[in-house]
Amino acid sequence: MDKATQTELEAAAFRALRDHLMVKRPEVQNIDLMNLAGFCRNCLSRWYQEAANARGIDMTKDEAREIFYGMPYETWKAANQTEADAAKQATFEVAFRENVGERGKS
Repeated sequence: MDKATQTELEAAAFRALRDHLMVKRPEVQNIDLMNLAGFCRNCLSRWYQEAANARGIDMTKDEAREIFYGMPYETWKAANQTEADAAKQATFEVAFRENVGERGKS
């Protein structure tokens, strides 16, 4: 397989994952994704931002999130996210630290 085809397939897989999380399963909470898988929608948008920045494209966290979510993050969050209980929040702190780093430093 040539490199261009591989890139196209990887991009298609990313779009399918994004569609699954945003359209087919928006009720799945980011905190549950992070706690179970070590990443969430915000991680995917951060990876998008990091890829853009690595290629010399200036992109902020908020810009990347709006591209990934298809709307401002706060709008999506208000429509789809619920408050997590203390146990989920405690698990999240560990998962975030292990997979992303210290809070406020990402």
